[in-house]
Amino acid sequence: MEIWDNDLRSIQETRNLIDKAKEAQHIFSQFTQEQIDRVVLKMSEAAEQQAERLAKMAYEETGFGKWQDKVLKNHFASSVVYDYIRELKTVGIIQDDQIKKIYEVAVPVGIVAGLIPSTNPTSTTIYKSLIALKSGNGIVFSPHPSARNCILETVKILSKAAVQAGAPDGLIGCIKTPTLQATNELMKHKDIALILATGGEAMVKAAYSSGTPAIGVGPGNGPAFIERSANIPLAVKRILDSKTFDNGVICASEQSIVVEKDIEAQVVAELVDQGAYFLSKEESDKLGKWLLRANGTMNPQIVGKCVEEIADLAELKIPKGTKVLISEQNSVSKTNPYSREKLAPILAFYCEDNWEKACERCMELLYNEGKGHTLIMHSENEEIIREFALKKPVSRMLVNTPGALGGIGGTTNLVPALTLGCGAVGGSSTSDNVGPLNLINIRRVAYGVKELYDLKGDRPINSPVKISEENIEEIIKNLLEEIIR
Repeated sequence: MEIWDNDLRSIQETRNLIDKAKEAQHIFSQFTQEQIDRVVLKMSEAAEQQAERLAKMAYEETGFGKWQDKVLKNHFASSVVYDYIRELKTVGIIQDDQIKKIYEVAVPVGIVAGLIPSTNPTSTTIYKSLIALKSGNGIVFSPHPSARNCILETVKILSKAAVQAGAPDGLIGCIKTPTLQATNELMKHKDIALILATGGEAMVKAAYSSGTPAIGVGPGNGPAFIERSANIPLAVKRILDSKTFDNGVICASEQSIVVEKDIEAQVVAELVDQGAYFLSKEESDKLGKWLLRANGTMNPQIVGKCVEEIADLAELKIPKGTKVLISEQNSVSKTNPYSREKLAPILAFYCEDNWEKACERCMELLYNEGKGHTLIMHSENEEIIREFALKKPVSRMLVNTPGALGGIGGTTNLVPALTLGCGAVGGSSTSDNVGPLNLINIRRVAYGVKELYDLKGDRPINSPVKISEENIEEIIKNLLEEIIR
């Protein structure tokens, strides 16, 4: 009886997928813009048709979030992303400046390695496939093991649609036997041009240390500041809508609420009225023990779970109809789980004397975790909004909108994306919401428009000098100075 080593099998499978994708991408790179756009359109339509089925598969397999919200995320990834990218020029000459005599040519990077998380598995697969092929690339996915089946099914749907639209077979691939060794082989393979990594901090760090160019994202820990001029009932509604969307698994969702003392009572009353439950000190301590694992990372047992499941886990009794659990806090540290990222309907609550102190608290939270990611602000005071914008270490500051859908470009005019760069401050290679233009190289063709000038800069070298009685003394003087030097 033959025994196959799972790790070796997965490594060989990965190599085969890359070889096939390389051949397919070589053909695909010769496609016109119209041919590529047709492929991407058919992929978008196929994913949209299967949005509900894939959402249910993702929920059943991972146990994270709500399948109804995952339908919306799949719609966002297939239709909203497509609507944004469909008119983008990504093939051939994409910019032509006849005045400056320079033009730009789009060049696909080649094969992209797509690392997919378990929190947003089907939507992220759809999104990455669309932006990769829109930019003329192939893509090979490494699925999170706990979301393997729904990711494989998503890839099957997208790949079939692409081939039917004329794309070569193998342009979209997915590892069927996900192992750490397979992912490592994918990231370090010589034919992988770029890694597009969405997931846990350890995985993103591995992508950046692989030796292959990478676009990765760090953890979110976005504070939501409610300033006194805000429409408080609407601000609270937006925060709770965001934090309960798919049970909080989108990394741009709010993690803390920060308020000024003058409006604390009003905000608390509004939160309670709209379904939030403030934990007592004892209850906060009981729940806090479940938020982090012993190694200081987020406990997957609370990720994407509803408040009832979380309350049962921590043996808490909460009012029926509770939407979000809130813990009042006054400290920020790596060991305080409430001041960290919580991908669940759980929020910290901080009260500060004024907006300046609130600004400092938001920065403290971000530097504790989530720097470079997202900040949410509710205010009608443009001066204070600008003060926050000038100081916060984030790549996206969202104003008067829910964090989860605002950050990904659903309720804002940011680039629609499910990979949100955190910039250098957050250890990322970009601060963009990642789109097709992040997955191409640009070849610049520049015509000469100047000649080399002499040291004084008043005439080109080798140009004729006109001598007259008026300038002969100046010419002789300049020549003597040149000889002396």
